[in-house]
Amino acid sequence: MSDSDGKKTLGVRGGSRSGNVKQSFSHGRTKNVVVETKRRRVVVPKSGAGKGADLPSAAKNVSRRLAGVSDSEMERRLKALQAAKAREADEAAAREAEEAARAEERERRRAEAEEREREERERDAALKARAEEEARQKREAEAAVAQRETAEPAEPRRATPHRGSSQPPRREETEADSRPRSRGREDSRRSGKLTVNQALRGAEGGRQRSMAAMKRRQERDRQRASSHPQEREKISREVQLPETIVVSELANRMAERVAAVVKALMNNGMMVTQNQVIDADTAELIIEEFGHKAVRVSDADVEDVILQVEDDEKDLKPRPPVITVMGHVDHGKTSLLDAIRNAKVVSGEAGGITQHIGAYQVQADGGQVLTFLDTPGHAAFTSMRSRGAQVTDIVVLVVAADDAVMPQTVEAINHAKAAEVPIIVAINKIDKPSANPDKVRTDLLQHGIVVEGMSGDVQDVEVSALKGTGLDELLEAILLQAEILELKANPDRPAQGAVIEAQLDVGRGPVATVLVQNGTLRQGDIFVAGEQWGRVRAMENDKGKRLKDAGPSVPVEILGLHGTPEAGDVLNVVETEAQAREIAEYRQQLAKDKRAAAGAATTLEQLMANAKADENVKELPILIKADVQGSAEAIVQAMEKIGNEDVRVRVLHYGVGAITDTDVGLAEASGAAIVGFNVRANASARASANQKGVEVRYYSIIYDLVDDVKAAASGLLGSEIREHFIGYAQIKEVFKVSGVGKVAGCLVTEGVARRSAGVRLLRDDVVIHEGTLKTLKRYKDEVPEVQSGQECGMAFENYDDIREGDVIEIFERQEVERSLD
Repeated sequence: MSDSDGKKTLGVRGGSRSGNVKQSFSHGRTKNVVVETKRRRVVVPKSGAGKGADLPSAAKNVSRRLAGVSDSEMERRLKALQAAKAREADEAAAREAEEAARAEERERRRAEAEEREREERERDAALKARAEEEARQKREAEAAVAQRETAEPAEPRRATPHRGSSQPPRREETEADSRPRSRGREDSRRSGKLTVNQALRGAEGGRQRSMAAMKRRQERDRQRASSHPQEREKISREVQLPETIVVSELANRMAERVAAVVKALMNNGMMVTQNQVIDADTAELIIEEFGHKAVRVSDADVEDVILQVEDDEKDLKPRPPVITVMGHVDHGKTSLLDAIRNAKVVSGEAGGITQHIGAYQVQADGGQVLTFLDTPGHAAFTSMRSRGAQVTDIVVLVVAADDAVMPQTVEAINHAKAAEVPIIVAINKIDKPSANPDKVRTDLLQHGIVVEGMSGDVQDVEVSALKGTGLDELLEAILLQAEILELKANPDRPAQGAVIEAQLDVGRGPVATVLVQNGTLRQGDIFVAGEQWGRVRAMENDKGKRLKDAGPSVPVEILGLHGTPEAGDVLNVVETEAQAREIAEYRQQLAKDKRAAAGAATTLEQLMANAKADENVKELPILIKADVQGSAEAIVQAMEKIGNEDVRVRVLHYGVGAITDTDVGLAEASGAAIVGFNVRANASARASANQKGVEVRYYSIIYDLVDDVKAAASGLLGSEIREHFIGYAQIKEVFKVSGVGKVAGCLVTEGVARRSAGVRLLRDDVVIHEGTLKTLKRYKDEVPEVQSGQECGMAFENYDDIREGDVIEIFERQEVERSLD
C-alpha cells in the first residue's frame, strides 16, 4: 500500500477492538505507527512502539491505552484466566475419575449379586437333594417295617446255658458282663426307644407300628395323592327368609362360611360386607345358588301364635252385657251408676267429675249380672269415650232433663253410632222443678234419635239418681235389650280382652284394668297387651276381691305387667314367655318404624318452611305425669289445642306414675315446668327440683290445669300496639322561621292535636311522612294540645317538605295485653 507521499504503508489488523493498526515504512526504516479507530485516527511515534517491538504487541499496547487498562491489570487478568482454565481442567479430571469409580462399583455389585444367586441355587439344589434322600430313606424304612410285620415269626432265642453246665460262655456274654453297670442302666433306659438306624437295620426288640396305623397312613397317602379329594355329601336345608336379613345371619342359617356367601354376592355384582342387610329377593338367589330352599316368612308371623279360632256354636255360652254410660258433664252419669250399685263412687272423684273409665259389675234383682263402664263426660276425654264405645254392647245415654242436649251429648251419640251399638236414653234429674223431658226427646230428634214415645225404636226411661226413681225400669230396659242381642262367648279358650285403663302404682307396679271379652283369664297366664307383656300375678275385681279366674264380660285389675300399656290395647294370652316377648318386641319396633317414617315423610322444602315458621313461634314446654294412662292422653290432647300462630304449648314428655329425678333432670335441661295430675313427686325429686329451680305444679281437676297452662301461654304473647286517631289538621299556609325551619299554619278540623302524639302528613290522601312534632304553638306560646276549630303552628321533626293544602293526621299508640281465647 502507499500513502499520499508515495510512501509504502503496511496495514496490520491487530487484536484491538478499537480500530485498525497501520505501520508506515520509509527506506526500510519504521517512522511511525498509525492507529485508526471508528471515531478517530491516532498516530503513535516510533518511540511509542519501541525499538524492535513486534507489531501485534504494539497494537495491543495501543488498544490497552485506548481502553484505559494498565499493564499490571492486564497481567492480573491473564493470570486469572489461566487459573480458571487450570481449575476447569482439574474439575474435568475429577469428574472422569468419579465416573470411573462409579462404573467399577456397579461392576462389583453386579458380580456380588450373581455370586449370591449362584450360591442360593446351589443351596436350594442341596436342600432338595437332601429332602429327596430323606424321603427315600423313610419309604425304605416303612417298607422294611411292613415286610417284617408280614413275614413269619422270627426264630426263638437260644436258651441260656444252665449255671451247672460245662459249656463255656460265649465271648459276647463275657464282654457284656465285663461292661460297667452304668452303661447297662443307660442301655435299659434307651431300650424302649426306636431310632432311625434301628428301623433301617430292622433291629429286634424295638417299638413297631400296628397294622391299623399303617392302614390309616396308607389311606391318607392315597387321598393326598388323588387329584380329586373326596367331598362330603351336600345337605340341603330349608332357610327361613324374612323381608330383610343380615349377610352373616344368612350364612348361619345356611350353615355356610360367611366368606363364601360374601364372595357369591360379589360375583352377583353386590359389594357388601357381612354386617350389611340385603333384601329377600337377593337372599333367595344366594340360597338357591348354595343348593338350599328358601322359605319366605314375615316379621308379622310372630303374631301367628295368637290363636284366631272360630268358636263352635256348641261352645258358646251366654255372657253378661257390657253397658257404657255416656253423656255430658254434670248430667248425673256417675250418680246414676252410684245409685244402681249402691256405692258412693262420685264422692271419691275430684271436683265431682269422673276423670277415669271405671268398670263395675252389678247384680240385678233377678240375679242377672251387668257390667257397667263409666266414661268421663268432659270434652278432654273424647278418646276415652271412644274406647269405651268400642268395647260395649249397649250405650246408656244420660241427658239431664233441665239441660237438654249438649255438645258432649252429641259426641256420645256419634261414638255410639260409629260403634253400631243400641242406645238407651236415660232422662235424668226429673225431680227438679225445671225438668222438661219432652224437650229432651224433641232435641234428640235433630240427631237421629227417635224414642219409643215418638214412634221410634230407641228406649227412653225417666230416672232420678238422687231420689232413686225409675232405676228398676232402666235395668229392665237394659236386660230386655241384652236378651234381644243374645250375647254369647266361649269361656273354654285362651282369654282375649281390652285394656280399659292402665296406671303405674308405686307399690304394685304397672296395673291395668282389663275387660275380658272372650275366653277365661286365669292367674299365671302369660299375655301380650299392645307393646307390653307379662304374667298374671294377681287379679282383683271392682270391689278389691282377689280372683283366680275371670270369664267373659268380667272387668278385673291385673298385676304382673313389664310396662304400662296404652288404654284401648288388646290383650291376648299366649303359651310361652318367649312368644310374648317376641311379639312385644316386634310391636315396639313397628311403632318405632312408624314414628321414624312419619318424621322422614317430610320433604326438605317442608322442613325448611317449618323451621322458618318455628323461629317466630314461642313455645311453652311442659312435662306431664298423671296417675293413669287415659288421663295423661286426655291432658296431652287438651294441651295441643292451646295456642295460636304466635305461641303454642309443647309437651316434652308424658307418662304415668310419680314424678322422679329423671323428670326433674329433663325439665331442667329444657327449661320446662312439671305438671302432676293426681300424682306427687318423691322426696328425692322434690329436693332436686328445689335445688335446680324447676317448677312443679299439682292438679286434681283438669279444668284448673287447662286454665293455668292457658294463662301461662298467654304470658308469652307480646303486647299488641294499637293506634287511636285523635284528630286531623289542615295546613293553611307555610312560613319560614329562622332557627326553626318551615312551620305550618294549621287549622284543627277534627278532634284534638297533642304535642306528644304521632303525626302523619297526607298529600292527596297519600301518606308522605310519619313522625313526631317538633313544636306545637298557639300564637307565640308552646301548648300541649289544641282543640278542634282552633288555629295553631306545627313543625315536624327532621322534615320540612310541607305544602299548603296538606292534611296532618294525629294519632296515639296504645299497648294492649293479649291473651289466648
